[in-house]
Amino acid sequence: MFTGKSFRFMVLALPLFMWLGYKEFQQQAKQPEAVLVLGGSTKKLEREKFTAEFVRKHPNLPIWISGGSPPRYTRKVFVKAGIDPKRLHLDYEAVDTVTNFTSLVDDLKAHGIKRVYLITSDFHMRRASVIGEIVLGSRGIDFQPVSVPSESPPEPLEKSIRDGARALMWVATGYTGADGVRKVGKSRMESRK
Repeated sequence: MFTGKSFRFMVLALPLFMWLGYKEFQQQAKQPEAVLVLGGSTKKLEREKFTAEFVRKHPNLPIWISGGSPPRYTRKVFVKAGIDPKRLHLDYEAVDTVTNFTSLVDDLKAHGIKRVYLITSDFHMRRASVIGEIVLGSRGIDFQPVSVPSESPPEPLEKSIRDGARALMWVATGYTGADGVRKVGKSRMESRK
């Protein structure tokens, strides 16, 4: 039935597959402890409106929004949806997708958050996931992607590769490569507690 080589491979590979399966099960069993929204949608506030509906099903989760619309418009969307604005943590330090993550990752870790719902537009999710795996993962934070539907085609793969490299550079050096922007110290948070 099995040759000597295939049997040895099975014996060696089985523990690896069991470990990978266990890790996957662990990740799926953990419930997200916060919502992380990548701002930058259009003037229609699609991501914010989607998130306001989404968090109605998750009433105990804090909502972290990086970049995007001005604070008063963002708050208005959530208040209109019946969401307590005290749940909002608004950050406007980010200048692009990489810095959406780098400007907040240490704040998330400081709050003991180990898993988040990651919300962004469907066309943007591949790039956001690549960056999130690297930046959030560097601090032991996992995420569950939640895509906001759109009519836009997916971004070119090159953007994911470029920003993945920038995220790796940030992990190694603290520098994002975003026009000389460097994250130093605590992010400028606008938080209502």
